[in-house]
Amino acid sequence: MTAPSNPTACLLIIGNEVLSGRTRDANLQYIARRLGEIGIPLREARVIPDDRAVIVATVNEVRAKFDHVFTTGGIGPTHDDITSECIAEAFGVPWEPHPEAWARLDNYYRSRGSPGDFNPARQRMATMPRGATLIDNVISLAPGFTMGNVHVLAGVPRICQAMFEALAPRLRGGPPIVSRTVHAHGMMEGRIAEGLADIQRRWPEVDIGSYPYYRPAGGGGVAVVAKGTDPDMVRAAAQDVAAFMRAAGGHPVEGEPA
Repeated sequence: MTAPSNPTACLLIIGNEVLSGRTRDANLQYIARRLGEIGIPLREARVIPDDRAVIVATVNEVRAKFDHVFTTGGIGPTHDDITSECIAEAFGVPWEPHPEAWARLDNYYRSRGSPGDFNPARQRMATMPRGATLIDNVISLAPGFTMGNVHVLAGVPRICQAMFEALAPRLRGGPPIVSRTVHAHGMMEGRIAEGLADIQRRWPEVDIGSYPYYRPAGGGGVAVVAKGTDPDMVRAAAQDVAAFMRAAGGHPVEGEPA
């Protein structure tokens, strides 16, 4: 398990388009991996609709439980982009033009010779909870923001990732989370379940997970991932997994299955 010194995080993926299946979320994996590298394990992720009451209630619930909350989606210029307004409501502050964000977007459209393009729809992207701190957006300019321990990012993957990287230096994490994977082709989970439970008991500070896989061209097997904040413990636990697989008749290989 992760050391107590590591702060924790939750991700809220906001959008009817994700829940309907129209849009495939591409942000969870990226954010989870990067948070692990920073030493902030992602402990929970939820997909919620563009519903004001749901967003406000969920944000207030999870910001009290986790050190960091990240949201993706709902900060664009259209009527259903309500995340920013909901964050203001959750924190009990006005939703109003953010002076710096407003100036950035206003100056951008004026510099293009089209100040009229900074219309009411685009002005929504410069309207934020009072007291918000901006998260830079090097892709399309309109920023995200941080309010308390809640970090509000765009839903478009390329922009979301750019915003996260702009935010990352401000995030204080704990020891980086490291992992080692051992896989054995042709070995099934049921064959190793009891032995893995024994190894987990032997290494309580390492998170050991078992993940079956199947490849159409070559059949299946099982991959076991040892994860934690102590590299020596993680390495030793992975070595125990490999030794057990070998004793059970498998041919373990370190790394993800091809």
